[in-house]
Amino acid sequence: MSETPAACPCSICAEPVERHTESYCNGCGRLFHLNQREDLPGRDCGTVSLSEAHLALEFLCAACDEAAADAPAELAAVLDLAEAAGAAGMSEAALAAEAAAGRLPHRRTAGGALLFERAAVERLARAGGGA
Repeated sequence: MSETPAACPCSICAEPVERHTESYCNGCGRLFHLNQREDLPGRDCGTVSLSEAHLALEFLCAACDEAAADAPAELAAVLDLAEAAGAAGMSEAALAAEAAAGRLPHRRTAGGALLFERAAVERLARAGGGA
């Protein structure tokens, strides 16, 4: 982590951020307070949690954390074949063919289910589906 100049304000509360409370949001990239030391006082203007999708720590400012909590369940980042086909406006067979042809990044679970990232499905839909 780089040193933050004392003049850099928190994107949530606009107060100066001390080095031991310096965090950057994985959602929007902005600087915010998150006290990372139990032995020093500090403010928390966001959260840190374990992302099950990435198996990594996910730092979110209060604004992005609220937005994530308010998001409907259908806005999940990972979609199965049926959800992805619905989001792309395509049949499941057509979407599976796109994946098999290498035009849509995907993963296959041990049980054989296809999984897609919502952003990739949305890009495919904007591009007009298959070539």
